[in-house]
Amino acid sequence: MNYLSRTTLAGVLLTTLSVNLMAAEKAAIEKMDRIIAVVDQSVITERELTDRTEAIKAQMLKKGAEVPPQDILQKQILERLIVDSLQLQLAGQTGIKIDDAQLDKTIERIAEQNNLTMPAFKKALQDDGTNFYKFREDIRNDIIIARLREREVDNKVNISEAEIDNYLTSQESQGDLDEFNMSQILIRLPEDSSPEDIQKARARTEQVIKALSEGMTFEQASASFSDAPNALEGGSLGWRSGQQMPAQFLEIIKTVEAGGVTRPIRSGSGVHILKLNDRRASNNSMIVDQTHVRHILLKPNEILSDKEARQKIDGIKERLDHGTAFEDMARQYSDDGSASSGGDLGWLNPGDTVPVFEKAMSELAINEISAPIRSQFGWHIIQVLERRKQDMSKESKRLKARQEIRARKAEEAYNDWIREMRDKAFVELRLEDKF
Repeated sequence: MNYLSRTTLAGVLLTTLSVNLMAAEKAAIEKMDRIIAVVDQSVITERELTDRTEAIKAQMLKKGAEVPPQDILQKQILERLIVDSLQLQLAGQTGIKIDDAQLDKTIERIAEQNNLTMPAFKKALQDDGTNFYKFREDIRNDIIIARLREREVDNKVNISEAEIDNYLTSQESQGDLDEFNMSQILIRLPEDSSPEDIQKARARTEQVIKALSEGMTFEQASASFSDAPNALEGGSLGWRSGQQMPAQFLEIIKTVEAGGVTRPIRSGSGVHILKLNDRRASNNSMIVDQTHVRHILLKPNEILSDKEARQKIDGIKERLDHGTAFEDMARQYSDDGSASSGGDLGWLNPGDTVPVFEKAMSELAINEISAPIRSQFGWHIIQVLERRKQDMSKESKRLKARQEIRARKAEEAYNDWIREMRDKAFVELRLEDKF
């Protein structure tokens, strides 16, 4: 009787323990898989938020940056996940895809930029606690988002010659050629802001000012409060010329010393607080070494094999060495559009040609004719006619003006586009009590 009672009791205890373990395991699984946000047709899980939070914390600590409190950091990261999810959904619906071959080439380039082989690169990621396959998919998503932005925003930005003229005229009239290295904190406002929205933005702005006055670094305040896409990276805007920023930003930032912080500035996107990290005079002079060159090009094709093209170009080189006029041989044999002008390519700037061509060209003396060289286009014979130093400042100024106007307009358009997308999206948060 006692034996049966003990056996029965042991069985009950084992059964209870098993049930409790299963319940605990189930609860853990449910917690890890818990949906914390519904974003249109997609969801964000607690596991995604946790993984991204830990990864960003590790990055910030590695850079020596201060990490905001956990709840504030998670709120920032959740907002970024929401915006990324909206963009990835739109990209998927409109056919933007990155295949594995493209992705592999991109990752190989990243490894090369870090002077690592692929096995060494994978090991470096592993040592940093980064799962390679998760890293791979993150890179895929980054490329997809970049392509979406390019299609939806960047490619729609148009710059007229009149805008460039006005830019240069304004720059000259201001006489201020300084460039500014800045960071920003952005408190975003909806496009049709209600009094309640404005009051909330004002309250958050006051929080930022109070935190900065109490010793919080600008980088930590950015990570804690800013709605800018790069908030967790300290809100850096990099180097900007005066023409690259709105007029009200320039008027205020010009009065700030390096290391100083501006008062809040209202724009169409929301409320900005800027920090001037550094300031420098812009150098607009641009003296370049130009080369006047001509060439003969033979392109291998279905009829002419690469070996036959090499033999043919060797024959041309031999005739040139025996005094046949270069321009005559170019007109007769060259497959390039310059053939009709005797192979003349005019004056070339550094970077105008592929590296192998530029290297061979740079090693030639005036009037010297090169041996045949192979580029991605085919077999070349090159002759340098002249060299000179040329002031390209005027051209450089216009190019720089175009780039700066485009960068400013694209950034403004992208921020407006993101804000509009976010405002129109269906987003249900299920962790509001946590934040």
